[in-house]
Amino acid sequence: MTAIPKYNAKEVGRVRLNVTLYRVMAYITGVVLIVLCIFAIAQAFTDDSAIVNVIGTVHGLLYIVYLIVSYPLTRRLRLPFWPTIAVLLAGTIPVMTFIVEARIRHRYIEPALAGVTARLPVEHVSFSLQPRR
Repeated sequence: MTAIPKYNAKEVGRVRLNVTLYRVMAYITGVVLIVLCIFAIAQAFTDDSAIVNVIGTVHGLLYIVYLIVSYPLTRRLRLPFWPTIAVLLAGTIPVMTFIVEARIRHRYIEPALAGVTARLPVEHVSFSLQPRR
């Protein structure tokens, strides 16, 4: 059994952590933005704007965290210019985070994870696609 090169195991861990953080923040930011839009529309029929202000502030803070999480992922995956812009701006358009996350995951994240995992030795049980003998 050969030892795993540490940079491969670390690379797999970093990519997976980055992808998980990105996906979590994309979904949270998207949901909060949809809630904000619903309350903003409802605000037109009421005189209370406090809830919209609070949700807007929460979305703004979450969007900053989303940017902090998603930009390193775009660099790690070496995304071209326009997909990077799409990822970074997705948190500003309702429902767009879900669409962009699905496309980025399918086109860039899954192949990158497959490529990183494929470089690991086959004998390593945690990442092996073959059954252990």
